[in-house]
Amino acid sequence: MRGHITKRGKGSYSIVVELGRDPATGKRKQQWVSVKGTKKDAEKRLAELLWQIDNGTYMKPGKTTVAEYLARWLKDYVLPNLSPRTAEGYESIIDKHLIPAFGKMVLTQLKPEHIQRYYSEKLESGRIDGKGGLNPQTVRHHHMALHCALEIAVKWGLIAKNPADAVNPPKAKRKEINTMSEQEVSIFLNAAKETPYYELFYLAIFTGMRRSELLALKWSDVDLEQGQLSINRTIHQAKDNSLVFRHPKTEKGRRQLALTPSSVNVLTILKNERSIKSLLSGTTLKDEEFVFCNIDSKPLLPDTVTQAWSRLVKKVGLEHIRFHDARHTHASLMLRQGVHPKIVQERLGHASIQITLDTYSHITPGLQAAAALKFDKCFTLI
Repeated sequence: MRGHITKRGKGSYSIVVELGRDPATGKRKQQWVSVKGTKKDAEKRLAELLWQIDNGTYMKPGKTTVAEYLARWLKDYVLPNLSPRTAEGYESIIDKHLIPAFGKMVLTQLKPEHIQRYYSEKLESGRIDGKGGLNPQTVRHHHMALHCALEIAVKWGLIAKNPADAVNPPKAKRKEINTMSEQEVSIFLNAAKETPYYELFYLAIFTGMRRSELLALKWSDVDLEQGQLSINRTIHQAKDNSLVFRHPKTEKGRRQLALTPSSVNVLTILKNERSIKSLLSGTTLKDEEFVFCNIDSKPLLPDTVTQAWSRLVKKVGLEHIRFHDARHTHASLMLRQGVHPKIVQERLGHASIQITLDTYSHITPGLQAAAALKFDKCFTLI
């Protein structure tokens, strides 16, 4: 038997895994791992351990250094599960900051006080070039990366609890959200008609979709008769400019959106133009082709789209508006029009309505004033 499970107490199990025999002494080597939860949790953990042993990725608890663990976390968890851009960000934080600070420590010896001191030092004089401390938001990104990594270490049974749970990361000032007014949207889109990106920019503002969702959209996802589209995948650009497709991060991210009549009209014209071009070249427009693409039908590069957006907003005097602010513009205008935040959450694909409310809290005072006025109109006062 390569491994077995023993019940220790209420909600606690021990896993014993056979690691073969010591070449020098010939004695059996075993690894004991504690699991809190149900027997099903213990069985799942046992299966993970056996898989790691078979694939040569097993790491013995108590001897693994932070550097060794973070390298494996990047390889076995981050790269397969997160977007290339997120993975590259985590890799940079790990290589430039976390490994120099904690890399030689044994993972099980990493304590909350070590992490808290690290945050303090980074805020004071944390830059490698010695030019001063990092800003609180940057240090919070370090916290997010480290906390996520240690949370997986807990699940893998390498540590008993996450030491980052007991640490207070620095509070960061909420970023100001920039949005366009109705008039600015009209000015921007009129100027966009002179570019190859008019339909893309139009849909960005009129749906609130993320750049990664827009560029991964295929004609098979669009139902012009019903006036809706489905978001089933995202596209990401890696450092080498290669493109990676993934499913949305959450179930809320995979969603259907109702299109405005004007959006249906814009997409209908685009599809007709593309169909005519296909016929002239002796082919037909396929459902699996991308809605927004190059002449060769290959998807647009995200960075290319962002650069085109930046040139256009500068041209019309709105250089403070980023591409992502099209999403904020969509949400803000809907909320100001009295659309329920729950509907806005569903359109944006936020995991919870709390995220939507927190992100657009700056609109709340105006909404509350309008609601108070509306309530007052329900009554005839003497």
